[in-house]
Amino acid sequence: MSSYLALAVSVGVLAVVATWIFFLDPVVAAHLQVWIAFIAWGCHYHSGGKFTGTTKTVVCMSFGAVVGMAAGVLATGAFASLGQFAAPVAVGLGATVICLASKLPLLGTIPASVYGFASIAGLFLLGSGMSPTRALVPTILSILIGAAFGYVSEALAGALAKR
Repeated sequence: MSSYLALAVSVGVLAVVATWIFFLDPVVAAHLQVWIAFIAWGCHYHSGGKFTGTTKTVVCMSFGAVVGMAAGVLATGAFASLGQFAAPVAVGLGATVICLASKLPLLGTIPASVYGFASIAGLFLLGSGMSPTRALVPTILSILIGAAFGYVSEALAGALAKR
């Protein structure tokens, strides 16, 4: 099978599995998000794939989620007196931190950190009863699952392509 077709089959079949998992009652109750997992899955490939892509995805997206959580806390706390500028200033500060942190090789994949920042923001801004701090664990767990699906889909595609 061609590597192109093998990847399509692998990703397609595993997308069914991933989506099904995220609709299981315990996963729903834990507020894990399939859309965050799919962002991480794509980030795995965007970050070079293989173990390195998985590592960059998990580390940088999780870091971005922590920075996003801090921005959310600042926007609703210490920066609240800035009114309509509270969130923009907090986001700007978070973006600055992400860029400065990229000097460290472990945090050097800026897009992955931004994906994590956006993922947690989406969860606490759109999630029912979610605060920035409450959204952190479900965001990171969703990232881990998505990155794992990225790794497995690549490995499965490689195995199928060899046939």
